[in-house]
Amino acid sequence: MLSRVQAQSDEWDMVIVGGGATGAGIAVDAASRGYDVLLLEQSDFGKGTSSRSTKLVHGGVRYLEQGNISLVMEALKERGILRQNAPHIVHNLAFVVPNYDWWEAPFYGLGLKVYNLLSGKYGFGTSEILSREETLARLPTIKTEGLRGGVVYYDGQFDDTRLLINLMATAAEQGAALLNYAQVIGFSKDADGFLNGVSAVDLESGEAFAVGAKVVINATGAFGDAVRRMAEPDAVPMIAPSQGIHLVLDRSFLPGDSAIMVPHTSDGRVMFAIPWHEHTLVGTTDTPITEVSLEPVAMEEEIEFILTTAAQYLHKAPSRSDVLSVFAGIRPLVKAGAGRNTSGLSRDHTIHIDSSGLLSIAGGKWTTYRHMAEDCVNQASTLAKLPEKPCGTEHLSIHGFHKHAEKFGSLAVYGSDAMSIQDLIRADVTLGVPLHPALPYCAAEYVFAARFEMARTLEDALSRRTRALLLNARAAIAMAPQVAELMARELGRDAAWQEEQVLAFRELAKFYLLS
Repeated sequence: MLSRVQAQSDEWDMVIVGGGATGAGIAVDAASRGYDVLLLEQSDFGKGTSSRSTKLVHGGVRYLEQGNISLVMEALKERGILRQNAPHIVHNLAFVVPNYDWWEAPFYGLGLKVYNLLSGKYGFGTSEILSREETLARLPTIKTEGLRGGVVYYDGQFDDTRLLINLMATAAEQGAALLNYAQVIGFSKDADGFLNGVSAVDLESGEAFAVGAKVVINATGAFGDAVRRMAEPDAVPMIAPSQGIHLVLDRSFLPGDSAIMVPHTSDGRVMFAIPWHEHTLVGTTDTPITEVSLEPVAMEEEIEFILTTAAQYLHKAPSRSDVLSVFAGIRPLVKAGAGRNTSGLSRDHTIHIDSSGLLSIAGGKWTTYRHMAEDCVNQASTLAKLPEKPCGTEHLSIHGFHKHAEKFGSLAVYGSDAMSIQDLIRADVTLGVPLHPALPYCAAEYVFAARFEMARTLEDALSRRTRALLLNARAAIAMAPQVAELMARELGRDAAWQEEQVLAFRELAKFYLLS
């Protein structure tokens, strides 16, 4: 990829800054239309917000309550398209809303019927009112005192960075060039003051390079305003960042196949407890913040809030010692006045064009990434005076597409790529042994990540190509030396690199552990 970028002397049709869900979606859309596309990411793909979601592909029950019917309908449609195009990653999941007051069953039952109705042909399953016994059958660990019953509805679940890496592979297959660890440090302008290129640094070699662009798209999420200020120092901020955290617990806290949805917590947010990769994921919080970081850290009050709220619904209250990992993410919401309550801000996306011609896309959510990309590419192609070409992503299969991926067992999330990993294991059976008893990941997955998925660091492999760090931070720390050795062999690195990577990863992993 780097050689291709260095060899191209002509300007690119579109240069995308940012390698998260939004940037990946834009790269897939633009490249599939035949445009010449380059994507630059300052760190690893999905290092920020896109790897730190609640792992749901959903219409947004809360947005229905806010009266944002159009956003719910759009998200429900996109949810259905995503399951159609990536069935190896997106799955149905039953959500149960437990009822402890007499009015909750009819109230939530009616609301979720409307939610079903809005999904139309993209429905995931019919909602039902459950008896107390049916609720306990689905949620055997729910608190029984005062329980009257529940309401069940269906939404989607996914692994966010597995989808992201598959989107990057799809974009590459469509002709896009993609670089991680390539930080944009400035822009070039023509005589009229319009952007006509970017300056960047390859962080691995330290070498700077410049590329021409007919249009530059800022898809950097929480960092969007900082990128805008590089082009226009006095740009008015448009991002209202909010932090959310998730706690990961053992599977025993939620042993069934259903999730818990709490529609109203004390801070006004929805809280979920979800079965994910044979663990229990509990979140999320919504805390307005003033500074954004590539590695946000969970605040004590957020941790206590989730533990306290979970204790109100689970028979066995989780304690700090039960937390296997904690991770924080930043939502790049679009500003709406001077209010401090970010839970009320819309998850609609916004496209803004500065006077320099920099096109920025902000807001939105994982579920609607494809529609956001379509909207963005339509506007970017007009701005760049490119030939009009129709969007074709509604029926474009995403890399790894496989309708029966479950047959691959623990490798199911790779879809058709699971066969390549199995081939590695057949060539060397030792690569098929799990590297830690608490996690399913084997050596072949890390060889594959380094060889075919642009994993450049130990963190890339343990946090995003697999989810070891997010599922069990201590197990990930224990695996680190073995994975570093496997990657060094693939990437041609020496023992000093391995040692440096292990030390850096251990420092990072401390933030995922509760003392």
